[in-house]
Amino acid sequence: MVCRAIPLLLNMHPTLFHRLTLPLLGGLLLAAGVPLVHAGGPPNDVFQPLNSPASTDHFPGKFVWADLFTTDPAAATKFYSGLFGWTANKIEQNGQSYTVFSNGSRPVAGLAPRSSKTRHSSRWIGYIAVRDVDATLALVTKSGGQVRARALDFPDRGRQAIVSDPEDCTLGLLQSSSGDPADLAPQAGDWNWFELYVKNPKTTAAFYGKAFGYDVAPDTRTERKDDFLLLNGQVARGGVAPLPESDDGRADWLGVVRIENMDEAIARVRRLGGEVLVAPREAAYESRFAIIADSTGGTIGLVEYVDNAKSKRP
Repeated sequence: MVCRAIPLLLNMHPTLFHRLTLPLLGGLLLAAGVPLVHAGGPPNDVFQPLNSPASTDHFPGKFVWADLFTTDPAAATKFYSGLFGWTANKIEQNGQSYTVFSNGSRPVAGLAPRSSKTRHSSRWIGYIAVRDVDATLALVTKSGGQVRARALDFPDRGRQAIVSDPEDCTLGLLQSSSGDPADLAPQAGDWNWFELYVKNPKTTAAFYGKAFGYDVAPDTRTERKDDFLLLNGQVARGGVAPLPESDDGRADWLGVVRIENMDEAIARVRRLGGEVLVAPREAAYESRFAIIADSTGGTIGLVEYVDNAKSKRP
């Protein structure tokens, strides 16, 4: 089994999950489509494809993209450009804007504005690769999930949709028209891992197996019986773990970005106006792990491999 750079999160304080997880709001779902769907006439700009030149490679179940929905795009752009060195390319379509973040020459994430009237200012949504968005949507609903944003075609990007699982955790689907990013070990500035925290890990992991074709296996790095890995063959794509008990904790996904130096990154987080929610600590595979909130309230994890060690593979 190949486990690609998986931080093992233990003994996390329950109250953190009020910060990690945000209610699913109608404004968020509209934001998933409005900035980029053209409503008559040609668009002003087009998306950057995931791959350039295009590839025929597809890795269903792999997390290939993430979007930040935020009420303060300018502040969020400044934060992530300063933290990770991401470059920002702003796209305009019919008076709406969308920003593509790139790590070097590779697009890795997007930023879409959302209404300032929403209760929470920012949240990240990760997207997994699928071969057929419409067929996957049918499996999601059949397996007990819901379609939150219908499938739409985006110029040069492909076909996308947003769904939620039975615990109301939100996930994007992306059928890339240029193939999926190469299945290589994450580099600094890349998405490294996605972990799902839920009340019923076994039931929820089974849903992901049915809806998305994952193989579900126990996570043997922990003694807990309710930690699971979501795999495609021998490659681990994500994890499912129990949500710490809390009155206000809500289930959700947490995306993790690889960094070169944890101490320097934490210093940048604070300098850029962010907040450290979980201080750096030792994690699996000779790594250090932390959770932060950006200057607009979006929450992500950071992982550093000690002495730049590559992820170990059990």
